[in-house]
Amino acid sequence: MPDSSTGSTGNTENTETTGTAEHAVDPVNAAGTGGAARPSRRAVLAATTAVTGVLAAGAAAGAPAYAAGASGTPSAPSTPDDRKLRALVSRMTLEEKVGQLFVMRVYGHSATSPDQADIDANLEEIGVRTAAELLEKYRVGGIIYFTWAHNTRDPHQIASLSNGIQKASLGLPHGLPVLISTDQEHGIVARVGAPATLFPGAMAVGAGGSRFDARDLGRIAGRELRALGIRQDYAPVADVNVNPANPVIGVRSFGSDPEAVARLVAAEVAGFQRSGVAATAKHFPGHGDTAVDSHTGFPVITHSREQWEKLDAPPFRAAIAAGIDSIMTAHLMVPALDASDDPATLSRPILTGILREELGYDGVVVTDSLGMEGVRTKYGDDRVPVLALKAGVDQLLNPPSLDVAWNAVLRAVRDGELTEARLDESILRVLRLKAKLGLFKDPYASPDEVDRRVGTRAHRAAADRIAERTTTLLVNEDRVLPLSRRRQPRLLVVGADPASPSGTTGPPTGVLAGALNELGFTATALSTGTAPSAAVIDRAVAAAAEADAVVVGTYNVTASSGQRTLVERLLATGRPVVAVAIRNPYDVAHLPAVRAFLATYSWTDVELRAAARVIAGRVEPRGTLPVPVQRADDPAAVLYPVGHGLRY
Repeated sequence: MPDSSTGSTGNTENTETTGTAEHAVDPVNAAGTGGAARPSRRAVLAATTAVTGVLAAGAAAGAPAYAAGASGTPSAPSTPDDRKLRALVSRMTLEEKVGQLFVMRVYGHSATSPDQADIDANLEEIGVRTAAELLEKYRVGGIIYFTWAHNTRDPHQIASLSNGIQKASLGLPHGLPVLISTDQEHGIVARVGAPATLFPGAMAVGAGGSRFDARDLGRIAGRELRALGIRQDYAPVADVNVNPANPVIGVRSFGSDPEAVARLVAAEVAGFQRSGVAATAKHFPGHGDTAVDSHTGFPVITHSREQWEKLDAPPFRAAIAAGIDSIMTAHLMVPALDASDDPATLSRPILTGILREELGYDGVVVTDSLGMEGVRTKYGDDRVPVLALKAGVDQLLNPPSLDVAWNAVLRAVRDGELTEARLDESILRVLRLKAKLGLFKDPYASPDEVDRRVGTRAHRAAADRIAERTTTLLVNEDRVLPLSRRRQPRLLVVGADPASPSGTTGPPTGVLAGALNELGFTATALSTGTAPSAAVIDRAVAAAAEADAVVVGTYNVTASSGQRTLVERLLATGRPVVAVAIRNPYDVAHLPAVRAFLATYSWTDVELRAAARVIAGRVEPRGTLPVPVQRADDPAAVLYPVGHGLRY
């Protein structure tokens, strides 16, 4: 799934100059010198004349639609005429129709002037130099932003890139606005980093248990994404994580209780979509009970149909009831739902039979990334997109070779394997969504809106308040916590420093130490890594001798982990030791001698700052476990049940 890739950083945006004379819009100015210039209203209307001549801006009949008002906030719902949308489809060439089905990656911070390294990457992987050339050659309906593709350097650059993409597409004959998407789950998956507001991830929100917090997260995050020109977010995760060994979902899930997950999914969907951003529930029919990562293997879910109905289906039902705009498929096999051994992404019984017909969903269905091994194991890259469309998919996300996939779909129509009417069905859904999101009326981002909405003080304060309600105190023997500035003024902070999900936060030990310093302690950070050597452990133990207490951040501890040895050696010093599980709460089962243990469910700054406030006693620990923690020596026995969480 594109959602678990990691990313990097970037630079500045250059002036965009694509577009024909009759569709020209104002240049997009350099973000590095003041932001993403928004094309004038007059230019916007000129650029979209061909489309709006046949389309009334709004949304599909029966669904709420939100076109951007003067403030950039979604205005009152409106309803487009489906006949006009169909007329628009009828004017498209077959090649244009095929393109609308694809959502593709592209390297670079600019639609027309990316860095040379990004040009080289585009040429190697896609056969084009820039996003503008991608649109001209393949007429893709969507583009997905990644950090590692250098799409998300800073807010004004992102808005400039979005405007450059829209301008390039609208400047083509029969040009259509592009649906720009990303994976902004928050927590351990975030493509847009600081200074945009970063929130706790799903399992942390599950620990807080508040539908209001989930809704507010979606509302604020949606407003910021929309200001950047991103109108579709591949969130929330609707998988119910019942397998502690799940290597790909884990803390990206709200928890293990299907009904609790369903409530939070519905709330977050409402928040996103009221902000004018399409939410995406993923990964249908459910990816929560697997020990195999579908990026690198082909998972099999062994749930019976009855188990699926009780465990996996409720969050997706709730998302549909909440009016979810899009649902992402999973690259895994569920024999109880389809005995063909095909992945769900390619399964007509699952996508059409269950999702469309039984659950009554008629919104957009998007695949997970088609570059993942889970969908490539059984069929070649030329067959996967065709079979996905035959199964009921509408958007084909990020194929490894766009040329192979695009031509495969084109050939399938020309050879009669796919009908053009089948393509029209999906294109109509995609166009309805674009209309609902206001893309036909005003596809551009505004630099003023970036300044007004992205990373504001009020938004950051809301993220901090939500995070404070998620930190979970699992163990507190002999009232080790909270630490006292008077009795324990000198603190040593050690532990793992995993890479920042967005490339803009961390390192965790430094963030924790910095936050504790701001709270009146004298804290020193020492990164010891996820697999500390004997020499590193010795250094940490020596440093502990100069401290009054030690805070250690743990990350995916196992029975043989060097992190266990580190903690045991620190405990042997006699200093109070506070362990903070910065990813999975299951770490506590492997460290039974620790007398004070917190879980943050992620290592991003907002969650670590909240943990520091709990350690210092500035706020009460208020989170409760959204998943059970099994005993390390007997996985069949529960050490801490769902709902466990101590207070001071």
